[in-house]
Amino acid sequence: MADTLLLRALKGEPKLLNLSNKKLDKVPKIIGKLCTVLQVQLKNNKLKDLPKEFGSLVQLEILNIGNNELDSLPQALQHLINLTVLHAFNNRIKELSPVVISNLRQLVLLNLNSNQLTFLPTEICRLTSLQNLSLDNNLLEELPFEICALTKLKELHLANNRLTSLPLEFGYLINLEKLYLQKNRLRELPESLGKCFKLSTLDVAANELRIFPTELAKLPLRELYCEANPLLQNLPVHSVQEEEVLTLKEMCARQVMHELKDRWSYTRKSIEHYPELKEMLSQSSKCGVCGNAFLNTWLECVKFVDSKEIGMVKTLSGRIPVRTLLCSYKCFNEPGHDLYGVAFP
Repeated sequence: MADTLLLRALKGEPKLLNLSNKKLDKVPKIIGKLCTVLQVQLKNNKLKDLPKEFGSLVQLEILNIGNNELDSLPQALQHLINLTVLHAFNNRIKELSPVVISNLRQLVLLNLNSNQLTFLPTEICRLTSLQNLSLDNNLLEELPFEICALTKLKELHLANNRLTSLPLEFGYLINLEKLYLQKNRLRELPESLGKCFKLSTLDVAANELRIFPTELAKLPLRELYCEANPLLQNLPVHSVQEEEVLTLKEMCARQVMHELKDRWSYTRKSIEHYPELKEMLSQSSKCGVCGNAFLNTWLECVKFVDSKEIGMVKTLSGRIPVRTLLCSYKCFNEPGHDLYGVAFP
């Protein structure tokens, strides 16, 4: 049947080839002759691979190989340099070929939902045009930090995996608008999430979160879903304040960052000659009370924020625990703030 359809197609110059729902266990090699085709639909078959001739379809822009029996992305795909949309959902894919991934640089959408992926190759960073990446219902336990190089990414779907954390560099995804992380094993979200200034939808339901990042309230969130998490509750417990003992490194860092506030200071001019020091200080935090910068986390507190006060219109009502970092117990003991110390069992 497939051979007949392909022979008919060869008589013209088709832009679309639909071989979905044909019970195919292989694609005829003659498909490589359809050099004008822009879209191929092969979903809902029994394919385990694609012939090498498939790589001749160099003008192909859209490919759907969803709901087949593929163990990996076919090697023939590495030649499809104009491919912008690839659906490979509901297969048996266990890993992604670095060679294939490295050559699909025009991909805008990649759908790998419902496979058996346990990790992503570092070459994922080569997909520099990617705007929508969907990896729901896989077996991912971690993400490579290279995924944070996908700066054009707008939607990232990672629901129902086994993630316990996200890369610290997550804030580099500056165009991210929608992030779906429900049904994972996340214990915390990276502080850099606050740098995703376009994030409007965040779904972290059914994880193991107790507190949200410091700058959550600064994000333009319209939807936040966080049910079924063991979020911190405002329950008073007795605590003992420890004596403050700062390291020499911390004291020096605080002094340097204080002098950097003066635009005419000698320190501000000199630091340009010490890129490693500049990079280290860029990782500093700002005290939630006095506003001064410090290098290492000294005191972790929590502020309970009403979700309605930060612009969320499609979310569960109630108060959300947001992390706030302080530079000292002196600031913690200052009157007038609504911060609480964090006590973990």
